Amino acid sequence: MAACTMYRMFPALALLAAAPLAGCGAGKAEAPPLAGARIGGPFALVDQDGKAVRDSDFAGRYRIVYFGYTYCPDVCPTDMAKIGQAMKLLDEQAPRVAQKVVPIFITVDPERDTPAVVKQFVANFHPRIVGLTGSPQAIAAAAKSYAVYFKKQPAGPGGGYMVDHLAVAFLMGPNGEPIASLPIDKDGAAIAEQVQHWAR
Repeated sequence: MAACTMYRMFPALALLAAAPLAGCGAGKAEAPPLAGARIGGPFALVDQDGKAVRDSDFAGRYRIVYFGYTYCPDVCPTDMAKIGQAMKLLDEQAPRVAQKVVPIFITVDPERDTPAVVKQFVANFHPRIVGLTGSPQAIAAAAKSYAVYFKKQPAGPGGGYMVDHLAVAFLMGPNGEPIASLPIDKDGAAIAEQVQHWAR
């Protein structure tokens, strides 16, 4: 099966993602790598239980925000599994930090990803992952505010289709401010380390 085309991150974000690693031993005094970036913003979506959700509902908590889709054949489930693994590690090793963090999955395929479908998908990874969907317009607006590219590809003979999209996990702060892009190209331990580094 052909995989969907993924774009791990923009070149600028790739450079920024490496920045916190250089200062890990120096405490938390350094500025977040994405400080001041135009990433994030208000959204009005629907969660996996059909409840209306706004970005303001997560105020006061750190957020791991990942855009993907449930029919993705490989990358999205792998990335979400790493995020779930990171949350489990935080639950075990840094429960105080874990309670401050909410992982959020936002679909880029609202046509197929109904609340019920999203609920089944996110349940595979961690019980506290919030899955969000919404109208195509609402999803497009949310993706734009997070600088996430996505594009539905032409349907194949059986009617199925892929959605190309940027695969990146953003760590956002308690006020919705961008902090860092997390190392989803590595493993859950690396993600957990970075979350613990920045979450205070």
